[in-house]
Amino acid sequence: MNWHETIISIRQNPEYDDLVRLAYFDEDLILNSERFSSSEEFEETLKLLKKYAPNGQSILDIGAGNGISSINFAKKGYEVTAVEPDPSDTVGANAIRILKKHYELNNLSIHEKYAEEIGFENGSFDIVYVRQAMHHAYQLPKFISECARVLKPGGILFTARDHVIYNDADKKWFLKMHPLHKFYGGENAFTAEEYKTAMTDAGLQIRHEMKFYDSPINYFPITTESISKFKENRLSYFKSILSNRIGFIANIPGIAFLYGLKVGDSIFDEKNVPGRMYSYISQKI
Repeated sequence: MNWHETIISIRQNPEYDDLVRLAYFDEDLILNSERFSSSEEFEETLKLLKKYAPNGQSILDIGAGNGISSINFAKKGYEVTAVEPDPSDTVGANAIRILKKHYELNNLSIHEKYAEEIGFENGSFDIVYVRQAMHHAYQLPKFISECARVLKPGGILFTARDHVIYNDADKKWFLKMHPLHKFYGGENAFTAEEYKTAMTDAGLQIRHEMKFYDSPINYFPITTESISKFKENRLSYFKSILSNRIGFIANIPGIAFLYGLKVGDSIFDEKNVPGRMYSYISQKI
């Protein structure tokens, strides 16, 4: 199966209902767009764009998929150019065209191209945004160099939710655990160093690296609220153990946290997440 056929197939299998909903793969394109619009991920993305590109007006959205990000950037007033090689009306360029027509957006154009061959003029965009697409690059250095080439001087490359592996064994584990790789065989991942080297070699300065637990952009569908609550519960648990051993000293701020580290509490160790996702913001020098 190809990617389009895979999504059609899992929509018909109740086993994948949660994945379809959480990954914005529902057949109802408008529903996907509206849900992404109200997500913690999109809210955080807009904050970071305002921080690192406060005067940015034009966005090139590479690997735009079914258009959830392109549509919502356009609705926020950005001039958006969406690039998506898959022409399908399920997860590709035609899906974006359907949504563009529905929302009557005149500030969005759609192109069916691969990132390595985008072909736009040098220095065309304030922002290049790549969501869950950089790890699919068939030539990572070429992919990043094209992103950098079309950025204006001072413009930013914002890559979101890319799979990171530590070594070949870690990659094998990630591919084995990925719920859809067995169907279409198209998943991939690079090390953090490979991503960062490709960026710096392309003349980009890395401004912000977000590891898995650093941002809701990466750890979605887990929410920030649930993570905070879970951490609080873990600290209360360690504090109760310490209170039985050392009494009131357990109330000193930081003691319970340090105890958790000492006993090897690994619940929030990203090494336990197959293909954990990272995001990067880099700037054209």
